[in-house]
Amino acid sequence: MDNGFIILSIIALLFLSIYGYTYGSIALAKIKQKKAEKKELMLEEIRLEERKRKQAIRDEKLRKQNKRREEINHELKLLEEMKLNNEKLNKMRVEKMKQKKVG
Repeated sequence: MDNGFIILSIIALLFLSIYGYTYGSIALAKIKQKKAEKKELMLEEIRLEERKRKQAIRDEKLRKQNKRREEINHELKLLEEMKLNNEKLNKMRVEKMKQKKVG
């Protein structure tokens, strides 16, 4: 009877070790899967932050470009006005000179 109890406990220990090995590998796979998901979420978050940073840089460049465009347009308008004023001034001078010659 004593030997039967030892054999029975060895068989039980064998089944427990098989169950533990099987469950352990499943648990390990779940842990690895959770780690991979966590890593993927972290990478996605990093990608999102990078996209936001790059978008902010693009927005800043666009803002500067639009500001420069407005400055150039303003300068062009001023030059055009100066040109018109010079033309008017020249016409007035020509008219004065004509009046001096006539008069």
